[in-house]
Amino acid sequence: MNKHGMGVALVTGASSGIGEATAEWLAKAGYTVFGTSRKAAPASQRAFEMLVLDVTDDESVGAAVGEVMRRAGRIDLLVNNAGFGVAPAGAEESSIAQVQSIFDTNFLGVVRMTRAVLPHMRRQGSGRIINIGSVLGFLPMPYGALYCATKHAIEGYSESLDHEVRNQGIRVSVIEPAYTRTPFDANFLEADAKLDVYREARAVVSKRVNAVMAAATEPHVVAEVVLKAAVAAQPKRRYPAGGLAHRLQWLRRLAPASMMDAALRKDLQLDTVPLTRSGEQALQK
Repeated sequence: MNKHGMGVALVTGASSGIGEATAEWLAKAGYTVFGTSRKAAPASQRAFEMLVLDVTDDESVGAAVGEVMRRAGRIDLLVNNAGFGVAPAGAEESSIAQVQSIFDTNFLGVVRMTRAVLPHMRRQGSGRIINIGSVLGFLPMPYGALYCATKHAIEGYSESLDHEVRNQGIRVSVIEPAYTRTPFDANFLEADAKLDVYREARAVVSKRVNAVMAAATEPHVVAEVVLKAAVAAQPKRRYPAGGLAHRLQWLRRLAPASMMDAALRKDLQLDTVPLTRSGEQALQK
């Protein structure tokens, strides 16, 4: 532990958005914080140090974790935040290579980082791993299948892992924000195999997502929940972040599936999209 009685935290994807807000929040709470980004960060007045780290590269992951251990001697908290969003698109509008790329960062990046810190946490006899998931990890969104799939994978991985390492003094939690106002959405990955059959629906969903993002939750709301999970004596496996996330979690648990299905389609205005010829034929049968 450091002189503040807190620990050493490593936060991936800390150059902006949720990662930056989380690193700042943890530093203010007394953690010694190391943030990371794929590219060297320019000098700034941040309350934490930045390291170069590419979560898709085993050597880069090992080097960054090794650097933290060399300089701080321990890692008490890992926050897996690095990842990227995918612009609304049909599930079949991404090539297999693009699907692999999405999973390599959003899911396998979490696995690489976790594998790298677990031996150190085990030797300490303590540690916390907090993965930034999404409400889309329990409530899939149409035209977001691949991103949702990575967040579902994080949910399953985290819950299983928490059981496996709990008797080693290590706990794992997932933070589940809804829409969050960050530069994340400005850098959405565009599908690389677009099909005309999805053009109208893709446009409708994109317009709706852009409108919602304009009034989204601020990153500090998520950062506060990360700190709450980090210091909890008995951490939960899942923490919704923000009012909308809490409401969606409650609805997913209690509302009939048919009601959720209808509400989701209404919110995204999917039923305003004209039927394709095959869809019309199916209705006539």
